[in-house]
Amino acid sequence: MPVKALTWDVFDHFVNHAKHRSFEQSSEMGYLLEKRGYQVSPIGYVDHNDLVQVAAILYSTPVAGGLYSEIHYGPVFDDSKYLRPFLEGLKEFAKHNNTIELAVKPYDSYQNYDDNGNEISPQNQELLDIFEKAGYQFQGLTSGFKSSDWHYVKSLASLDSSKLLNSFSKKGKALVKKANTFGINIRQLKRDELNLFKEVTSSTSDRRDYDDKPLEYYEFLYDGFKDKAKFLVASLNFQDYLNHLITDQDKLKAKITKLENDLAKNPNSEKKRNQHREFCSQSETFDTRKAEAKDFIAKYGDKEVILAGSLFIQMPQETTYFFSGSYPEFNKFYAPALLQEYIMKDSIEKGILNYNLLGVEGTFDGSDGILRFKQNFNGYIERRPGSFNYYPKPLKHKFYQVLKTVLRRN
Repeated sequence: MPVKALTWDVFDHFVNHAKHRSFEQSSEMGYLLEKRGYQVSPIGYVDHNDLVQVAAILYSTPVAGGLYSEIHYGPVFDDSKYLRPFLEGLKEFAKHNNTIELAVKPYDSYQNYDDNGNEISPQNQELLDIFEKAGYQFQGLTSGFKSSDWHYVKSLASLDSSKLLNSFSKKGKALVKKANTFGINIRQLKRDELNLFKEVTSSTSDRRDYDDKPLEYYEFLYDGFKDKAKFLVASLNFQDYLNHLITDQDKLKAKITKLENDLAKNPNSEKKRNQHREFCSQSETFDTRKAEAKDFIAKYGDKEVILAGSLFIQMPQETTYFFSGSYPEFNKFYAPALLQEYIMKDSIEKGILNYNLLGVEGTFDGSDGILRFKQNFNGYIERRPGSFNYYPKPLKHKFYQVLKTVLRRN
């Protein structure tokens, strides 16, 4: 049988050197899945020279009559000619493992779009044909954030850290520049601090009405991915922030005083009048920000306060923006934008050429607020094809579906 179980070492060697893959296809994710109670198998298609040409993590969970098995964002391969034999061998592998439903959800792109939803690549019909000829049922294209099939992606291949900011959209540049004026600190959490990350994500999930992961999940992920998982938080000491504002405003006032002296000598200088008007307006903004800082100090005192947090996972092929959260009370500090800039710079320095910001809705009418945020960083959209399913034991599967329907009714 060409598809067989692999050791984790053999699996890792293959996927770590592949051109394209998701972190979902890693031994670290295998560890996390096992901790969550799944049966996990690293498998691969091995050619007649005993070389692995396709690899994937197959994870399974018991259902009535057998197993539900899935390959999520896989399999991993460099040469598509091996995909069909892998899929055909996978069917036999699934049968031997008492699987009644097998779902394969490729990481390959079905079609790419620009920021505005305009097609920039043809549909990947070849991929659909390979799966269907191998005997899998295409479940259809999906939309919506929960489908997880629409990803916002940015290439870092032609960038260095000094040019990163210029690659953002006009709005994104302004956002990050302003955020960098507040004195925000970014640091990586240790394992015993993951409760701080959980507090941020829990607050965000309550506000946006989605299910957050339990703290145990983040601990398992931290243990499995180790230094490849970056639990980052952006924080601010509001007393330091106030001191920073006072210093900057004093510098601005010195410029205003100099302009006033110049205007006294040359009152007809249009340029200096415009500068004076602009600097006075900026000084008023400082007054507003100082008043806000004093309110925050009254509430939080002289301590470092977390504004936002994000979890990023770094693999040789790409960095993934996995989970995040922020407190709306601190929205005007734009901390999430700084976290994005930080991880992109870190990825560039590590030679990671692709950055996946993950899900968007797949609608481009302006209603997707998550898309609007990600558009600040000037990427493009990759649409995944969704799921291809195979039913090794169709009668058992039908029975299982009927049983689920009955249980839901009751």
